[in-house]
Amino acid sequence: MFTFTLLAVLFILFKLILIVEMREVCVIERLGKFRAVMQPGIHFLIPFFDRVAYRHETREQVLDIPAQSCISKDNIQIDVDGLVYIKVMDGAKASYGIEDYRRASVNLAQTTMRSEIGKLNLSQTFSERDTLNETIVREIDKASDPWGIKVLRYEVRNITPSLNVIHTLEKQMEAERKKRAEITLANAERDSVINLSEGQRQHAINLSEGDKQKQINEAEGRAQEIEIIADATANGMGLIAQAAKQPCGDEAIKMRLMQAFIQQTGDIINEADVSIMPTEIAKLEGFFKGMDNVTANVQGGK
Repeated sequence: MFTFTLLAVLFILFKLILIVEMREVCVIERLGKFRAVMQPGIHFLIPFFDRVAYRHETREQVLDIPAQSCISKDNIQIDVDGLVYIKVMDGAKASYGIEDYRRASVNLAQTTMRSEIGKLNLSQTFSERDTLNETIVREIDKASDPWGIKVLRYEVRNITPSLNVIHTLEKQMEAERKKRAEITLANAERDSVINLSEGQRQHAINLSEGDKQKQINEAEGRAQEIEIIADATANGMGLIAQAAKQPCGDEAIKMRLMQAFIQQTGDIINEADVSIMPTEIAKLEGFFKGMDNVTANVQGGK
């Protein structure tokens, strides 16, 4: 009898005291009707009237979204899976607002993901993952608000096109690489032709500049030569004039002119193909007489 009494007391105490752990909340019903949501800690219940109807995990939960077939905007079939992170915010709504919020969250994530994938091209599903994740989180969170849960984030894990699509994409990428290679070669050939023409143009410019400078230098050289000859001639004439004023200067001038005449006549005869003899030899005598008259005039001027 004592044993039965002790067991009954322990049973009543078990039903009377409720210890809620830190990671959960408990939903209490009294005679089948919702009474309260018990937070972590120790609580006292009325035995046989109060009972723990539901226990909910308050930590962040990770739900796996199975792979499913989706059709993109450009009619390409792809398989997409992901992860959704949720957290229970209201134990009462999570208990009475939905039968199974975990399964409902998974199904809602799948339908939302199919809808959002259908708005994007295949290339956009890869390049705009962040935008896709944010859109799915926003849509799921809006629909799951009556369930008392909060969708924290969604992550697209794998986007896998069908084998035919992968084969087609590989061919397209190969063609794109070949196109870029041909464009690169064409650009290189064009640059080579341009550089060659520029080199030829610069070469022609350099030659013309060099020829121009050569002509300038030759002209300057001839000008300097004429100037030097003119100066030398002027100096020579001055020296001759001074020499003529000296004693016996006229004799020396006459002798020098005769020597020059004889030398030039000999050069002409030696260089000519036909022997030439003056027809009027007397002209030589007249020349010398003329030279005597010039000398006499010079002396008379003195």
